[in-house]
Amino acid sequence: MGSTFFQRPLLGCNSLSFQGPALHVHHGDTIYVTVHNKGRYNITIHWHGVKLTGYPWSDGPEYITQCPIQPGGKFKQKIIFSTEEGTLWWHAHSDWSRATVHGPIIVYPKINGTGYPFSKPLVEVPIILGEWWKRDVMDVLQEAVITGGDPAVSDAFTINGQPGDLYPCSKSETIKLNVHQGNSYLLRIVNAALNTILFFSVAKHNLTVVGIDGSYAKQLTSGYITIASGQTIDAVLHANQDPNHYYMAARAFTSSPSVAFDNTTATAIVQYSGDYTLSSFPSLPQLPYYDDTNAAYSFLSSLRSLADEDHPVRVPSNITTRIVSTLSVNALPCHRNRSCEGPNGTILAASMNNITFVNPSIDILEAYYKHIHGVYGADFPSFPPLVFNFTADNLPLILEVSKTGTEVKILPFNSAVEIIFQGTNVVAGDDHPMHLHGYSFYIVGWGYGNFDKDKDPQNYNLIDPPFRNTVTVPRNGWTTIRFEATNPGVWFMHCHFDRHLVWGMETVFIVQDGTEARLSPPPPDMPPC
Repeated sequence: MGSTFFQRPLLGCNSLSFQGPALHVHHGDTIYVTVHNKGRYNITIHWHGVKLTGYPWSDGPEYITQCPIQPGGKFKQKIIFSTEEGTLWWHAHSDWSRATVHGPIIVYPKINGTGYPFSKPLVEVPIILGEWWKRDVMDVLQEAVITGGDPAVSDAFTINGQPGDLYPCSKSETIKLNVHQGNSYLLRIVNAALNTILFFSVAKHNLTVVGIDGSYAKQLTSGYITIASGQTIDAVLHANQDPNHYYMAARAFTSSPSVAFDNTTATAIVQYSGDYTLSSFPSLPQLPYYDDTNAAYSFLSSLRSLADEDHPVRVPSNITTRIVSTLSVNALPCHRNRSCEGPNGTILAASMNNITFVNPSIDILEAYYKHIHGVYGADFPSFPPLVFNFTADNLPLILEVSKTGTEVKILPFNSAVEIIFQGTNVVAGDDHPMHLHGYSFYIVGWGYGNFDKDKDPQNYNLIDPPFRNTVTVPRNGWTTIRFEATNPGVWFMHCHFDRHLVWGMETVFIVQDGTEARLSPPPPDMPPC
């Protein structure tokens, strides 16, 4: 199939209806998408959650697996689906283009396969949660790059491209979902917001989670969900209330009081069919408060893999590669003859294990495949180079300055990998939705404070841990993930808050070839640098 992508500035309510096309595929399909860049910025497209087994050439992050598609250029991408089922999504992976260049991927079970492991709903509805700025988002990013400060927060959240009728300019365009009493509806929810974890709920209705990040989950019924930037959730809405109009709503969760955030609420309307007397105003859901950390992580920690005979769990047990990585916001010195808006006149940055990642001039995948030296180093540390009380309230200013570099981690094929993400309170503690390209992983443990290597592993869930591609690391806390490195190639690991991504909270895993799987050669039309 061919797709033309226009990058659209979010300037006013009339421009908010844009949403990219949905891809509908079946388990195990391979499709081809030709991306034509008709915009005025460079672009790449990432197929978020698609493992692309042995074929990272189509993965998309600029200067990691490809050089960007320049204006007027095109690139034919081969998208290989393997074990994924459920909701994933695609989005731009260059600068902040994904604010307007994104859409859902619906992966159905195999044709003539076993079907859904839950009762099939009457209708399936994509629900795309996003952010809206009154200015061109590229201008917002460029301003932050020039000043070295925090980017301006969004002016509104959106549901399927609209903020809802709490905003006068959007009232007539508010998204409406028509339902019939007694039927069920599968909401395929994507958090496409650039910088925000969201609470989402439907007034007077529960949601039953049946899938997360393209895999099935044990059914979990809740009055709300927590969904981080980059994550997807499949949830069934049962239309079991009195016929009327009800709001669905989304608003921010933040545990960082010192970091500015968008405190608005986006709405859409669930409206029942039939003859009835309509309330004067739709009911609003009781969403958790903005800083309700217990509510946010109570939901996230309740998710479990389906773990049945048709959907087995294979958690690595004999770990061969263990990585402990700090996640920090940092402050770099301001360049001479320039005023900067970071703390104490510095430039805001971010790091993993005290290394602020710097994009190379050509992509790392090409350099790896063609044995081009000098593009990246292979010295990403397996343990924090600076050991301190990571979550202390008052930390020495010397800890704020990170090193800069392009360091990757080499993983032998078939490694059993464990990564312990440790949040820190350097500059400002924050939650971090960490996304790994090319893989899903098991979230075996999490907690607040500093990770305790002797006590915390005793509480790991190795029976039915959630299987995701994006994990939320709590502010001043830790999370442990495990996976088997059986997908050769170059794979990006980064925070899915775009402000942290452009600040350098990222690294790259290079998984070596094995006897059972090898990196495929590149396609002939890779975009040039």
